[in-house]
Amino acid sequence: MSQDRDDPKSPSPVPEIRPGLLGSWDALPANVRGVVFVMAGGFLLIVMASIVKQLGNTLPAFQILFVRSLAGLIVILPLIWRLGFSILKSNRPGLHLMRGTVGFLGNVCFFFALINLTIGDTVTIQFSRPLIMVVLAAIFLGEAIGARRAVATVIGFGGVLIITRPFGEGFDPWVFSAVGGALFGSLVVVCVKLLSRTETTPVIMFYYALYTTLFSLIPALFVWQEPTLEEWALLLLTGALSIVGQSMFTHGVGLGETSFVMPFDYLRIVYSFLLGFVLFAEVPGYWSLTGAAVIVGASIYLLRLERRNTPD
Repeated sequence: MSQDRDDPKSPSPVPEIRPGLLGSWDALPANVRGVVFVMAGGFLLIVMASIVKQLGNTLPAFQILFVRSLAGLIVILPLIWRLGFSILKSNRPGLHLMRGTVGFLGNVCFFFALINLTIGDTVTIQFSRPLIMVVLAAIFLGEAIGARRAVATVIGFGGVLIITRPFGEGFDPWVFSAVGGALFGSLVVVCVKLLSRTETTPVIMFYYALYTTLFSLIPALFVWQEPTLEEWALLLLTGALSIVGQSMFTHGVGLGETSFVMPFDYLRIVYSFLLGFVLFAEVPGYWSLTGAAVIVGASIYLLRLERRNTPD
């Protein structure tokens, strides 16, 4: 006969006890954990951008981009192998090609801007993408803008003008490269939204990594310079930081509510100003700080409107 359940000698179930730090982490609200991942991922991406800027002093931008893109392709290949290469069959090859093309152009613009402008201004201008997306979503996705979104978008673009000062003495033509990076980056988002209606995430990631690697390989071959051991280490580090940073950011957005965690992504601007000062002695001026405040304010307001799900 089995022992009675109330018998003190009977074994009792032992609750699973996670280690202190892991248990405390799991106990945090999903939004808080999402914010931590977004902040950490953003920091790694700005460190990556800082390394790109440093490498740009001795190596061509196309070469840096090729190594970073190749690293991403190498990481995604095992996943495709596990899922089976048959999943790569797509009914929208043209749109994959378009996404790879605009992604490649966006990265080229971003890298050239990083190398020739301050890292703070370059990153800040990249954060005008939510403003550009309002316009592109209306054109390509048929989304309604509404009066409030329109006003916030115009004000946000005013912040870009404050930074670039196109009619002032401080104007640097390389700002067109930074603005181009933001524009192409926004087109990437539009392509991903269209692709996600029929394609899986691994397929989208694979074709993007494949095309950016192929596109950057061609010019990289013409300008290739043999890196030193230190430069090879930094090149590989840019690829690793890009992959880990993007993964952490994506995981953070998935953990928490988008409208709650996304404003914390603007800490990338703070990181860029800090690292620009520490690593490159770049002191942000009044115009840069003012423009950044306007862009961030307008973008966060757009996020709040998006949370209400109203075009007005």
